[in-house]
Amino acid sequence: MSHVYVHVPFCRRRCSYCDFSIAVRRDVPSAVYADTVRAEIAMLRRLGAWPSEPLATIYCGGGTPSLLAHESLRTMLRDVASSTALLDAAEITIEANPEDVTAERAAAWRAMGINRVSLGGQSFDRRVLQWMHRSHDGARITDAVSVLRRAGFTNVSLDLIFALPAELGRDWDRDLDQALGLEPDHISLYGLTVEERTPLARWISRGAAGAPDDERYAREYLHAHERLAPAGYTFYEVSNAARPGRQSRHNAAYWSGRAYTGVGPAAHSYDGRARRWNVAAWESYRQAVTAGRSPVEQEEVLTRDQQRLEALYLGLRTAGGVPASLCPPNLVATWRQQGWVDVRDGAVRCTPEGWLRLDALVGALTGHRATSQIVTAK
Repeated sequence: MSHVYVHVPFCRRRCSYCDFSIAVRRDVPSAVYADTVRAEIAMLRRLGAWPSEPLATIYCGGGTPSLLAHESLRTMLRDVASSTALLDAAEITIEANPEDVTAERAAAWRAMGINRVSLGGQSFDRRVLQWMHRSHDGARITDAVSVLRRAGFTNVSLDLIFALPAELGRDWDRDLDQALGLEPDHISLYGLTVEERTPLARWISRGAAGAPDDERYAREYLHAHERLAPAGYTFYEVSNAARPGRQSRHNAAYWSGRAYTGVGPAAHSYDGRARRWNVAAWESYRQAVTAGRSPVEQEEVLTRDQQRLEALYLGLRTAGGVPASLCPPNLVATWRQQGWVDVRDGAVRCTPEGWLRLDALVGALTGHRATSQIVTAK
């Protein structure tokens, strides 16, 4: 079974913290985008690089995939899933902004085979959402979940951001209350980070916003664990919690090191040996594909050291952990005393406190940072 990621770059506006590869457009060129992705898929098929077996998962991320016109999205998905009957056992996800969720859109998504929606709520606080440059308010999140449920979606995920600057006065507990009240099947929690060339980075550089606080980050992250567990959610990965049977199968494929294929600008692919990624800019991607050229910008060939590093990092960030045989016993003993890991069923697994120190734990296990060979695509 294979996994496909489709990157949709378009957004109405850029969020204050976002450094993703997006193209801000008032009018989204849905038909042109869909035709370009279909042309890339045809190119990959000719090269024998497109999955021939049924797909286990399809994930439409971005950007804002929910901005695409129904017919364009339907046509593109038909090409993506040519070896997979829609509405079958495949997990087919679309990321959506709350303000894009209407009864008409939700019904169209279900009719074309989409069975999972990842909703970018982030917060229910109006002031916080305005600070983030989000276009919705808290009530719109509630409405969106209700619309999705009525349309028949039984797998809805909700994103929340924590560790926001103290001056915003964000009530994290209130946001968790409201999120849990909607009973989503899956919750993703992301700690605020400052990326270069974002509005947030500029605000901090001129003193208009406070930098993220490590203590606040740890406190709010651990509090989320305390709140979600009694509500029936299990953290199966450092940033993701789900009710039984509602883990993201697509993201789990990444974390277990399985191969996947990406299409669209900035999309990544991995075949178990090498990672490739497309040019990030929408126009550069469109021009390359339209001219019959590969949109791949670079290829990263993983060394054995890097494969080992990634296996340890990905394993420790999941609830499954890594085999205890890969970890020095004296190191594990120290971590257990600190409350950072548990050892069960022959595996070393991070506790929530350990997940807060994930990079340091992996660094201690490897002793150095692995390198890879970068090959510039022709």
